[in-house]
Amino acid sequence: MEKPAAVVREGSGLGGFPDDLEYQSGFDNHFSSEAIAGALPRGQNSPLICPFGLYAEQISGTSFTSPRKLNQRSWLYRIKPSVTHEPFWPRAPSHKKLVSEFDGSNTVANPTQLRWKPVDIPNSPTDFIDGLFTICGAGSSFLRHGYAIHMYTANKSMDNCAFCNADGDFLVVPQQGRLWITTECGRLQVSPGEIVVLPQGFRFVVDLPDGASRGYVAEVFGTHFQLPDLGPIGANGLAASMDFLVPTAWFEEGPRPGFTIVQKFGGELFNARQDFSPFNVVAWYGNYVPYKYDLSKFCPYNTVLVDHGDPSINTVLTAPTDKPGVALLDFVIFPPRWLVAEHTFRPPYYHRNCMSEFMGLIYGGYEAKADGFLPGGASLHSCMTPHGPDTKTYEATIARGNEAGPHKITDTMAFMFESCLMPRTCPWALDSPFRDCDYYQCWIGLTSHFSCQNTNGKSTDLQNGLNETECQSHHG
Repeated sequence: MEKPAAVVREGSGLGGFPDDLEYQSGFDNHFSSEAIAGALPRGQNSPLICPFGLYAEQISGTSFTSPRKLNQRSWLYRIKPSVTHEPFWPRAPSHKKLVSEFDGSNTVANPTQLRWKPVDIPNSPTDFIDGLFTICGAGSSFLRHGYAIHMYTANKSMDNCAFCNADGDFLVVPQQGRLWITTECGRLQVSPGEIVVLPQGFRFVVDLPDGASRGYVAEVFGTHFQLPDLGPIGANGLAASMDFLVPTAWFEEGPRPGFTIVQKFGGELFNARQDFSPFNVVAWYGNYVPYKYDLSKFCPYNTVLVDHGDPSINTVLTAPTDKPGVALLDFVIFPPRWLVAEHTFRPPYYHRNCMSEFMGLIYGGYEAKADGFLPGGASLHSCMTPHGPDTKTYEATIARGNEAGPHKITDTMAFMFESCLMPRTCPWALDSPFRDCDYYQCWIGLTSHFSCQNTNGKSTDLQNGLNETECQSHHG
């Protein structure tokens, strides 16, 4: 028996969730779940008559002929099939801030370091769909290659409608407010500090039990997220398969007059009406499913002697390209951890990267930015654009000297979406009142510390043969 649901504001979406939702655990497993015992057919996928008079429906996340190790699909056994709806028509008013085809007609190439302050929660009633807006991206959902990075701010639950993304997979990172997400496979509660992946094609509803909500969304076109290879790390570490949670079957029946399916297709939104809930799946099985993960369970690795490790060591999930080791999009986190490296500049190093880096902050501070990078904010450092610690962080680190002992970074969770594709930025993101146009100032205070004297006070043997006096005159 389920425990009583937590209280939700009147008129909010699908209503309350139980306090003790049950999940299945594992990553890329073949799962099965029944809300009514015996609802899954035995021995075949599509019998002439399914148990309890259900309809059999397959949802395919990969082509039929994808290699078996990559093939993703699930079978859903539902009260009515999802095809029983009216034709789609363009949603009005249209959503002006969603992009899935990135070109010069709708986005801007801008190599400048960009940073945004947290976007305010809207005053007018706004659900997850209307509160979703694109920041940047590359490629095309039509060509099945690329990604988009969105943010959302919302204050009300979705009401008598469900969202379906035909363009790609959503990786949602809530920063403020819990999300109660109902999917065709069951229900997930996702809190700040957790993430949820909603695969392409699944219908879902987002309820907001805490009211005001804000977060980040990465969307990938033409591929799916997977766990990174561990290589020399071995068999264990980083994100463990057992810590990923998948919902158990849950359904509702009965009429839902005027229920609307909102489908994102090519970055545009379309509505279709039906007279029943899409969450009428009594049983299901397969390996194409929504799932969530608690970032606090991540097992980080770090250098234990000298130097700062590359951020790739903190990869939670990766969406690969056909080129080995090159990601369409990596999801990387910077969790609480010990810093112990000796004789080392411990914050992230100054960097120019062939990859592009979008960063967000869920809570706490970020070790490379003493000021200005706030929870709910974001930054974008595009391909080969220099970036690194701000002036205050650099000076404070140098002042501690080589005698700095072990130090634990606590109460923080930053993350990065990193891609091999160069992003184009949406004009509303560049013109946003929340853009920090003085971001570049955080590095302007970095001064030259160059001297012909070593740190031990002795003259440096310069490779060009200049002595100390010549060095001074040569450099003015």
